[in-house]
Amino acid sequence: MDKIMPNRLDRGFYQYQKEFEAKAIEVLRSGWYVLGKEVESFEEEFASYLGVKHCVGVASGLDALWIAFRILGIGSGDEVIVQGNTYIASVMGITINGATPVFVEPDEYYNIDTSKIEEKITEKTKAVLVVHLYGQASYMKPVVDICKRYNLRLVEDCAQSHGAKFDGQTTGTFGDIGCFSFYPSKNLGAFGDAGAIVTNDDQIAVETRIFRNYGSEKRYYNKVVGTNSRLDEMQAGFLRIRLKYLDELAREKRDICEKYLNRMYNERIILPMIREGATHIWHQFVVRTEVRDELIRYLDEKGIGTIIHYPIPPHLSEAYQYLNLREGSLPVTEKYANRVLSLPLYNGMTDEEQEYVIDVVNHF
Repeated sequence: MDKIMPNRLDRGFYQYQKEFEAKAIEVLRSGWYVLGKEVESFEEEFASYLGVKHCVGVASGLDALWIAFRILGIGSGDEVIVQGNTYIASVMGITINGATPVFVEPDEYYNIDTSKIEEKITEKTKAVLVVHLYGQASYMKPVVDICKRYNLRLVEDCAQSHGAKFDGQTTGTFGDIGCFSFYPSKNLGAFGDAGAIVTNDDQIAVETRIFRNYGSEKRYYNKVVGTNSRLDEMQAGFLRIRLKYLDELAREKRDICEKYLNRMYNERIILPMIREGATHIWHQFVVRTEVRDELIRYLDEKGIGTIIHYPIPPHLSEAYQYLNLREGSLPVTEKYANRVLSLPLYNGMTDEEQEYVIDVVNHF
């Protein structure tokens, strides 16, 4: 058997190869490559899939995040509460605007510990950024209640949670703005960089559409100093195809992960858990172990690749040294960073590959 990669993007392409190739030719022959009918159609279809009024395509997930806070008027002197164990892009969405991230520890499901949010609120707090990490919906009820009580904006980072739900409601639809990435490795992945902002607020949608296109509502008439962050026609076309099959793709990943959960037995490894009321779309299958380096080496010797999501928490990265947060300031976050490991998981993973991973992990 060839080496089992942590992720295989080619398999996802081959599953719907004919449709992807036909769409590429269709877009190339159309002669229209930026902000055309493919983008418009994808925006409508994705909004409908999520059950939200508006979707605005942008160039990436990071763009979705920083533009969201810009549109909400959050900047210098403002604080935004966010979990400590997220990917650094979540935090960059806050700091690009000059605002300050205030970190909260994660819970046992790797999402924000909602019982720790309130104690971090000050008169400078303007928003909470919830990250639905690894594909599991966060515990949203208390977050929504806190934001209402303190009159805070609620932004959701849904880069890894396309279609995940909490109490039957899809992620991205609880707050003011939901931010999505369609990076190729995501469950709803493009074939390059792509992202979107979703909202039920008509004014936010209008302002985002203007802002993403140089601040222009009508060509050469600029209302604000905007940016160039547009989902292109080709990626939108590919995303429309993937969206058609998203539930099917999610079911395939869920079946693999159920097999992992039911059949992996190793007392040195802690398997992921699912919170009651939450659904998990399994962007990653993340385990924890005190002997991570040994496990990585062992799996590598057996031809199984792994990835650490993420080895350095944002507060300890060189980029955020200016926040003066020392090692030990977020013990749970730091513990996870030193112990988490993502096992192979992708659409098109064969039964043989799945069985091999389970068998090798069990024999560690």
